[in-house]
Amino acid sequence: MTKKTLHYNYNSRSLHHQSAAYLYGREIVFGIQDGMVSALSAITGIAVGSHDHFIVLLSGLAIISAGAISMAIGTFTSLSSQKKMEQQMIQEERTEIFNNKWEEKKELEKRFIDDGWGRFLAETMALSAYNNEKLMLREMAYRELSIVPDKHPKVIKNSIAMFFAWLIGGLFPLSSYFFMPVEDGIIFSICITLTGLFLLGVATSLYTKEHWLRAGLKIFILAGLAIMVGYALGHLADVFIVH
Repeated sequence: MTKKTLHYNYNSRSLHHQSAAYLYGREIVFGIQDGMVSALSAITGIAVGSHDHFIVLLSGLAIISAGAISMAIGTFTSLSSQKKMEQQMIQEERTEIFNNKWEEKKELEKRFIDDGWGRFLAETMALSAYNNEKLMLREMAYRELSIVPDKHPKVIKNSIAMFFAWLIGGLFPLSSYFFMPVEDGIIFSICITLTGLFLLGVATSLYTKEHWLRAGLKIFILAGLAIMVGYALGHLADVFIVH
């Protein structure tokens, strides 16, 4: 069997041709970014407030483990709910088509026209869908419900992607404390994490086509604000809470 020849300017680097980036990019970027920011903010606050090496490492590992598991569970439950809701909506639409097929055909025709198709072509396409129940269901699900049948989110894979992304992100701010005392670790942890966040922003620009410097600085600045909050809370705790 010969490979099908493409008669157009096919670009394999286009985002929609890179399924992994398209399907899991949101979980990977969000997981790494949230893991870095959340863990750094919490760990920095604990380090500034306690100055205890053991407490920082123990708390950091607990925060990262709990955070990664929690985010994975959250992704699983939210996507599962979304998938079940979409399936229920499609089933309801299937029932409506079965009970009111002609009315659904007229509604589909109107939606074609609203989308910009000419009246004659809209009537022709709607009539074709009327004679094909599967096609009718797919078109109504897409145009009325904004759902593409059989294109539901990959619940398990997305949850796993979120787990490892958050875990990797969370290890960035904690890593320096394995090799340094708390005082030095605070500085290196902040520097390493901010650098990682900047590079993450730069990496996203490969897919969003945003200018790399702008993409990197955007994450860098927003994350910096969260880190300042964690540092300030840790400092206030160190001053006002009795040890």
